[in-house]
Amino acid sequence: MARSDLKEFKQQFLEYLEIEKGRSVKTVENYDRYLSRFLSFSKLTNPAAITEQSVREFRLHLNRQPGTSGTMKHKTQNYYMISLRAFLKFLRKRDVESLNPERIELAKVGGRDLDLISSAELDRLLAAPKGGDAGSLRDKALLELLFSTGLRVSELCALNRDLDLTRDEFSVRGKGEKVRVVFLSPEAKQAIKNYLAKRADVDEALFIHYGRAGGKVGKHDSDLRLTPRSVERMIKQYAVKAGITRKVTPHVIRHSFATDLLENGADLRSVQALLGHSNIATTQVYTHVTDKHLREVHQAFHGKRRK
Repeated sequence: MARSDLKEFKQQFLEYLEIEKGRSVKTVENYDRYLSRFLSFSKLTNPAAITEQSVREFRLHLNRQPGTSGTMKHKTQNYYMISLRAFLKFLRKRDVESLNPERIELAKVGGRDLDLISSAELDRLLAAPKGGDAGSLRDKALLELLFSTGLRVSELCALNRDLDLTRDEFSVRGKGEKVRVVFLSPEAKQAIKNYLAKRADVDEALFIHYGRAGGKVGKHDSDLRLTPRSVERMIKQYAVKAGITRKVTPHVIRHSFATDLLENGADLRSVQALLGHSNIATTQVYTHVTDKHLREVHQAFHGKRRK
């Protein structure tokens, strides 16, 4: 194979991610950013020049970068290493001489702390929107739908109002353009019906902005769809209203959805499918719930024959 420089190989790798691996534009942009930083720091142009030493120097550089809690978090540093490792695997597939990707180890990170709220706090949050105006009915429907489906906030905001409410399920297109099925609880379905019955506009979005006075919609229908940021603000306000002192975000409700399923006996693989995680490792942040369940199973059923 004719010798090419690293920038050219990087471009081929990014195209491979997008076309052959079907990664999202956002993911490809992230890989581009991480790899560009490595190439800029190392000033390497030849794949064969990537060595353990050059990677180690880059890691030291990252470790000394300022971050929100002093220096760059190990988890963030790992994103750079993961992208570099994937790039090296790509080079090996193309029979290009470079560092063995298996030589790159990730930094140890502490167990991920989940932001969780209690069942009582969740009940208060879901009950917080009061009133029969369109804005309050929208907020009630939005919160019930989030907890019923475990949707990401971006997926929620992308929903259109043409949901088939004669069924208890609908398809959603998530990360990496993957389609999955999510399910409506009776409470969510009724809340959406109540909200849509109050709508006087023709906008296609399911969740739209309302003016502060009298629940009137804006002049331009194209501007009406709620954004993830506005959903985050709205949930924060209801959390305060519900007397919840810890930070509550749409993702916290997604955590509550997963935890609720696991505590009631669902298996991790099923929860993985419902959340739209491509990798079971992502779902394993919830093992604190399954571990507790396993302990209860062990205590209830183990050693009963022994005197």
